[in-house]
Amino acid sequence: QVQLVESGGGLVQAGGSLRLSCAASGRTFSRYAMGWFRQAPGKERESVATISWYGSIYYADSAKGRFTISRDDAKNTVYLQMNSLKPEDTAVYYCARRGGVSSEVPSTQSGDYVDWGQGTQVTVSS
Repeated sequence: QVQLVESGGGLVQAGGSLRLSCAASGRTFSRYAMGWFRQAPGKERESVATISWYGSIYYADSAKGRFTISRDDAKNTVYLQMNSLKPEDTAVYYCARRGGVSSEVPSTQSGDYVDWGQGTQVTVSS
């Protein structure tokens, strides 16, 4: 099991930027795909971006061109740089580690992820 702790959330005006971090401890996560998800009130959890250890990256359409996912395996940390934030980006953001036999492959399905952080709130004001 990998313990994940997110940080970097907060309140920002529309058009602003935030950088989320996800620090992992426990088992090394260098061979696992990692993902950022978000959940807004009354909505289902959705994938924002995912990244493999070999550089394969996926972005949700809502994140393309504005968000950048990256990882530093030496620091056991995954990042989500969010620019040009919009009020509709308001949500709790979670990072997660993929599990299972295809754990190296990025996935947009939350059910494929086995370890989750506690989440960090991002609020974008208009």
